[in-house]
Amino acid sequence: MKIYMKDRKWPPEYQAVLNELSKIVDPVTGGDILDSGVIAGLEVTEDTLKVWLNFESHAEYNITGASAIAYSRIIGNIMERFALIKFSNVYVYDLRNNIVGKFEKK
Repeated sequence: MKIYMKDRKWPPEYQAVLNELSKIVDPVTGGDILDSGVIAGLEVTEDTLKVWLNFESHAEYNITGASAIAYSRIIGNIMERFALIKFSNVYVYDLRNNIVGKFEKK
């Protein structure tokens, strides 16, 4: 996993993913998910995308309320933009490395 930092120099395959991620709106802040700090890390290979989100899915404050709905929406948007369209396998993790979204082409 590569830790996401805004000013980091990214390889072309990562840059393409980051450009697409920048189009996803964070429902809580209204900005994109890169600027709002939702993305913690990325891993891009030829057919697999792994994205780590900056939250813990088992933390009490994320189980209910607006945060849970916001993260669910973000995960859905990531899957919609990348699964089968650009990658055969897409995994979304929380900070504890728990899978919170998964798509595998079988």
